[in-house]
Amino acid sequence: MKIQEIKIIGITGIREIECGDNLAELIFQAAGKQGNSLEDGDILVVTQKIVSKAEGMIVDLSNVTPSKFAYDFSRKNDKDPRLVQLILDNSKNLIRLNENSGIIISETFHGFICANAGIDSSNIDGDRFVSLLPEDSDKSALIIRNNVELMGKNIAVIISDTFGRPWREGQVNFAIGVSGINPFIDYRGTNDFFGKELKATRIALADEIASASEIVMSKAAGIPAAIIRGHDIDHDDNHKLGESILREESKDLFR
Repeated sequence: MKIQEIKIIGITGIREIECGDNLAELIFQAAGKQGNSLEDGDILVVTQKIVSKAEGMIVDLSNVTPSKFAYDFSRKNDKDPRLVQLILDNSKNLIRLNENSGIIISETFHGFICANAGIDSSNIDGDRFVSLLPEDSDKSALIIRNNVELMGKNIAVIISDTFGRPWREGQVNFAIGVSGINPFIDYRGTNDFFGKELKATRIALADEIASASEIVMSKAAGIPAAIIRGHDIDHDDNHKLGESILREESKDLFR
């Protein structure tokens, strides 16, 4: 049995990202400068935050006009009514609102179910500014992958973001965009160690990779990208790979 060894390498030295930046070029150069140049077969994990910055998905709250509902909700929990309104504007469905804590769990237009529609103010300069999720994270991953390919390397790309989890404390990183790698390892139809057929086991590989990458990309460390090296990639050139991880509402036992 082959024992696989996987390396997780944080990429340092990436400057503050601005709207219009070529993320692939900046990451490629930074990785080379630190002596960990991207190689064929690498998986590049990139945080949502720098993707949103590069794509201009930063909002100045002073430009948001709150509705009466946003004002009424925020008065009960000291939440900024402009932020509440922005969450409402970026939600397809409201799943749970807790007026006392100010927590809003919603379904975004992408299909993600998360707190505050994925809107976040961490790692953004200034108190008035927040980031929205990329409009299409799978497309964002594909663009980065294609741009790295133009520089001569064939890799896979995962866009990661930090979500909470039902029934468990703490947050983990999830894959919200995927390009070039099958996001699942499907064991259905195979046998376990004792010869029993597996009928349900389908591992969310892209989520596992995104979660593992956070170990070297701490939010406070200023490391917004990481290389996963040594994993045997099951290549997949289909589009909407990240979207395929989302469970259809008809299969959701809790809504």
